[in-house]
Amino acid sequence: MIDIKWLESNVIDPRWNQLPKDVYKQNLSLRGEDPNLVEQVLNLNEQRKKKIFEAESKKSELNTISKKVADLKRAKEDTTSIIAETQELSKIIKTLVLLADEMDQKLFQLLSVIPNQCDPSVPPGKTESDNKKIKTVGTPKSFNFKPLDHSELGEKLGLINFQKAGEVTGARFTFLRSHAAKLERVLIQFMLDLHTQNHGYEEFLPPFIVNSKSLFGTSSLPKFEKDLFKLQDTDYYLIPTAEVPLTNFVCDEVLPESVLPMKMTAYTPCFRSEAGNYGKDTKGLIRQHQFNKVELVKISHPETSEQEHESLLKDAEKVLQLLELPYEVMSLCTGDISFGAKKCYDINVWLPGQTAYREISSCSNFGDFQARRANIRYRPSGANSKPQFCHTINGSGLAVGRTLVAIFENYQNEDGSITIPEVLQKYFNGLKILGKK
Repeated sequence: MIDIKWLESNVIDPRWNQLPKDVYKQNLSLRGEDPNLVEQVLNLNEQRKKKIFEAESKKSELNTISKKVADLKRAKEDTTSIIAETQELSKIIKTLVLLADEMDQKLFQLLSVIPNQCDPSVPPGKTESDNKKIKTVGTPKSFNFKPLDHSELGEKLGLINFQKAGEVTGARFTFLRSHAAKLERVLIQFMLDLHTQNHGYEEFLPPFIVNSKSLFGTSSLPKFEKDLFKLQDTDYYLIPTAEVPLTNFVCDEVLPESVLPMKMTAYTPCFRSEAGNYGKDTKGLIRQHQFNKVELVKISHPETSEQEHESLLKDAEKVLQLLELPYEVMSLCTGDISFGAKKCYDINVWLPGQTAYREISSCSNFGDFQARRANIRYRPSGANSKPQFCHTINGSGLAVGRTLVAIFENYQNEDGSITIPEVLQKYFNGLKILGKK
């Protein structure tokens, strides 16, 4: 949620050399949103403050009259008319307070569905074609045969079964069997070992079900409710990502400055209805309703969040580097960046079966956008210091199913077998090749 005090400020923001409201209007326009929302917010807040001021003025007037009533009663004089006046004032105050509360709720609802302010370094653009390539790492392998898509490979080897999952559940669910199931499990172990032992993250095993307050805190609600799976007749939802429970682990807390940054990692299954992606990537493991992911989350000091964002990106990249998978890093443009992020990098892995780079991780810095919604603060060191909002950062480290896809396609052999990446072979008790006959 954006800071309305910043939006109302009449001081030029040095990052853009413009007034905050003009900065945000431009931001909304670049994000494909209505810039008139800024004036709606400011006007509604101004009306709300006027009603509050009127109510306080009437309360002061009522207090003065009430003292007169007391004086008249002590003097045993008639108070009928003045009591009637106090009753009328009380009705007016009640009406003003109700109007201010209604406006406050409307303002809250409006602020809840408008996006974060992009960082000045975010490239302008409308679609993913306007994203800026930061770097490419590794060289795609040259095959002396036509590489297969992971779904063809998996079905050919009897390691992936889409048909049975469709019968048991429905579309966009999958059975992994034998060595594919083990590879998925091994990848989870490998990623958690790397991030906890080498990158300094603390491992969590969070709930896989959260309430609406937690989803609001990470900006999934109310705007993206259609993308969620809700448990009938409850306030519970299946998590779309471990970002939700991990970030909310510190909701409504004031943290000591000394604990920042907090670095958390967790494996969880993730559940998404993919309501906005109907008909997209319906084949294979790329876009499933249920998938596994290892998530990285940081609760950061505002002054170091940019550095922490960059280091989180490197932590996610390291997984691909150790697996020796070619990838590229993209800085998302204003029209493609997620709702709550102020800056986001996508890591796209090379898939030879599709002859394309596909997303395997998004690493986002949310600034204080989520922290305001989830009320996550820290207390600066020093006497009488007031709590300040933290910054939140997260990213996939990595999406496990998509990593399996990348291994299948990049490590396939002409006979249809799949070589196990060297860094994972210790988990397979000497096995080096999957599916070789």
